[in-house]
Amino acid sequence: MSALTDETRAVVVGRDAEQRTTRRSSRRSNVLGAIGGYVWLAVIVLPIYYIVITSVRPQDGFFSSNQLVPPTNPTFSQYALVLQSDFFLYLANSLVVTVASVVVTVAVSLAAAYAIVRSNTRFTKGVFSVFLVGLAVPLQATIIPLFYMMSKAGLYDSLTALVLPSIGFAIPLTVLILSNSLRDLPNELFESMRVDGASNWRVLVSLVAPLARPAIITVVIYDALTVWNGFLFPLVLTQSPDKRTLPLSLWTFQGQFSVNVPATLAAVVLSTLPIFALYLVGRRQLVAGITAGFGK
Repeated sequence: MSALTDETRAVVVGRDAEQRTTRRSSRRSNVLGAIGGYVWLAVIVLPIYYIVITSVRPQDGFFSSNQLVPPTNPTFSQYALVLQSDFFLYLANSLVVTVASVVVTVAVSLAAAYAIVRSNTRFTKGVFSVFLVGLAVPLQATIIPLFYMMSKAGLYDSLTALVLPSIGFAIPLTVLILSNSLRDLPNELFESMRVDGASNWRVLVSLVAPLARPAIITVVIYDALTVWNGFLFPLVLTQSPDKRTLPLSLWTFQGQFSVNVPATLAAVVLSTLPIFALYLVGRRQLVAGITAGFGK
């Protein structure tokens, strides 16, 4: 009995020693990783810092001053100049295009992902393959056919001409992310709702949409960022000044102010605020939605 006790005590002591060794090894500082992290932080923060301090810098003596030193007499006159140059019109156009594109994309993609995951027919597998092929089509290769199609359809120089191709190019990746997320949902939940007599629409709204919320927020942020920053579609598919979106208006500001760099960067700061606010709202579920389904 005592021998068994001594043996058990030896095993426990050995495990404690092993755990202490593991804790010590895990506490070792990763110097190279820390240095690399700080370097990457500087690479990211330095351009943002430059944009912000330059946007409040006076235009007088701009090129003769140190660009990385905060201005001694900051001013918000550049922001006022941008706001007076039809900025709110461009902002409204970007909001309309982004919201319409994201809402339609997420609604269609969620329904398609649900059908792909819950159905094993050849048709749904073929549809999923078509979505995957869509990921390989570059946007630049379709700009001439899109221009021809929009002109023939009478949609050229309208916000609809920006919404439709934005939806088409956003759906493939959105379906892929949502499909991987829906595969993580237990089959028992679907079966229980089927037993209760729920229709596909009821299952989609009451079960799939709430449980797939992290993935939905992820694709909303990603798609909104992609559409919001789109430059090629507004450049080719619109012509009138009242149809310009913010990215195209930034190019216009640069031409209008020529060497007025602070005004241009003030417009950049203002144009990033809506997307930054959207990121702050959904940042907690962004990583969970991106990695959903890929760990299997």
